[in-house]
Amino acid sequence: MTADTPPITSYAQAPTRSITVDGKKFAYRELGPTEDVPVVFFTHLAATLDNWDPRIVDTIAKTRHVITFDQQGVGASGGTVPPTLEEAADDAYAFIRRLGYDTIDVFGFSMGGMIAQDLVVAHPELVRKLVLTGTGPRGGKDMDKVVGVTYWDIFRSALTRSDPKEFLFFNRDAIGKRASKAFVERLKERAIDRDAPIGNKAFSTQLKAIQRFGRSAPSNLSVITQPTLIANGDNDRMVPSVLSEDLHRRIAGSELIIYPNSGHGGIFQYWEKFAPMAARFLAA
Repeated sequence: MTADTPPITSYAQAPTRSITVDGKKFAYRELGPTEDVPVVFFTHLAATLDNWDPRIVDTIAKTRHVITFDQQGVGASGGTVPPTLEEAADDAYAFIRRLGYDTIDVFGFSMGGMIAQDLVVAHPELVRKLVLTGTGPRGGKDMDKVVGVTYWDIFRSALTRSDPKEFLFFNRDAIGKRASKAFVERLKERAIDRDAPIGNKAFSTQLKAIQRFGRSAPSNLSVITQPTLIANGDNDRMVPSVLSEDLHRRIAGSELIIYPNSGHGGIFQYWEKFAPMAARFLAA
């Protein structure tokens, strides 16, 4: 994209690119105005480039340069999924530096928020601002139960021939069901150049890495002094909502928003409120 080329502002239209770092291929997309400090999005368990809510990405990309990417072993990226989230953070650091950035803002959701924490703890000079959604700290109470919750909800979704995210991300009341259907439909808006779904082995490796993260000794999050926005629903079954409050206590000066009557995907259910607020936070 040259200086004379209008920036892409729709995630559905953002082309998929790739770059190789030390023999590792990373697939990524970028959109929004060109700037020296981009917002790099870190995605959730089993997610590919096509799992970001376009309403959130597009809102932020109106004022910021957004980069999304596939972790190693996922979607159009090469390699294999690393067994730990620390190694996933190392991969992300190599990818970001290869793109030529020495400062970024971070938007992390769920597993992506865990990887983002490991990244900023290891490389605090890299990150300027931090958005952590649907996530919790290393060693957080009951985070390791994500395996049982995930497989149970996948089973329930199979019985109803639904997308697993409808069960994993949203409450199963009338409001949650409407929000889940709308979210899944938004994910289908991209009609061309869609990403390949994650494989079973890669999914299992990611899930074990999250379990290991949950059972590890806590990280020293006092090193995070960057402006930090934390958000979740009040009934997150995957990453218990109390862990967002735990993050808030551990990260001095952080902001916390808990959305009512919503689950793991609270930011997607309440995107009309959350997206412009996150955009303002990242643009300030």
